Amino acid sequence: MVSSKTRAEIEVIREDMGLSAPFVSENGGAIFFDSYNLSSPPLNGAVLRDKYYVIELGAPYKDIVSALKRIKKELGWNIKGFSDMSVEEIAYLTGMDLSSAYLSSLREYDEPFLILDDVKDITPLVKMASDMGFRVFKGGRFYHIQGKNDKGKAVEILISWYKKNKGDIITVALGDSPNDFPMLMKVDFPILISSDKHYKIDLPNLKISKHPGPKGWSEEVSDIIKKFQGGKKQLTKSVY
Repeated sequence: MVSSKTRAEIEVIREDMGLSAPFVSENGGAIFFDSYNLSSPPLNGAVLRDKYYVIELGAPYKDIVSALKRIKKELGWNIKGFSDMSVEEIAYLTGMDLSSAYLSSLREYDEPFLILDDVKDITPLVKMASDMGFRVFKGGRFYHIQGKNDKGKAVEILISWYKKNKGDIITVALGDSPNDFPMLMKVDFPILISSDKHYKIDLPNLKISKHPGPKGWSEEVSDIIKKFQGGKKQLTKSVY
């Protein structure tokens, strides 16, 4: 899994699905290798933390929150991040239940935030963040501030790990939004899951699914597996 979700959120999904492969949290903030289910050595530089070998690519959460507070003060804008919100407020704003909202609040490499003023141009905020070594982007409901990490950098590292330990592999990535584009650019078979939003990405070998959501994802994965079924190459998939 290569996701914008927090490690805590991903852990619940992995347990429900019975997954043990390495995963990437918070838009490439870190790569986690499960130390209890690791068939090959982790990459050099991985640090053992709890039950994972971790490679951190993102900035520490405390530094991100501190930078956003400084930006808020200097611009004089009414900015409210997850770190300023209760679990109940996060649940209300996101539509999550309280348990899911709590897991989403356990940030490590990314701070979602709202601009409560009527601001038409966020360029000053983006520039200040960039000057401080961070980047800002717009998500579905929130703006986000994080380090210079992205899904593509993390996937590139993971691919090198798989090639080192598994040999000749084929890589597939499926995504449905712009923050997935860096990941799609790093694999053999990039697939954009169709939606009501029309994104443009300059990628000659990109395939767009016929159907949106889980149905489109399932069909594309099935097609890839059928294409290589019985072949000698292994198939590794990165999912959004």
